[in-house]
Amino acid sequence: MPKEKGLAKLKKIPLTEAEHVINSLHARLRSRAEQGNARLKVTFEALRRVSQDPWRIGAIAAAALMPLHREHDRTT
Repeated sequence: MPKEKGLAKLKKIPLTEAEHVINSLHARLRSRAEQGNARLKVTFEALRRVSQDPWRIGAIAAAALMPLHREHDRTT
């Protein structure tokens, strides 16, 4: 019998209602973050090839946004 790899070896266990709600909320939050990341990468070409820790990328993006916010009188 061949060995199963990765997620294939996990058994299909039905999720509870609470687990479905948590997964749904997590997916919504994650999608917003991924949309923001994509928007930054389109706006700032230098961020397209960055392959660092996501927290470090966030710091770089925040630094890149500061002059843009000043230029457009955005303070938030």
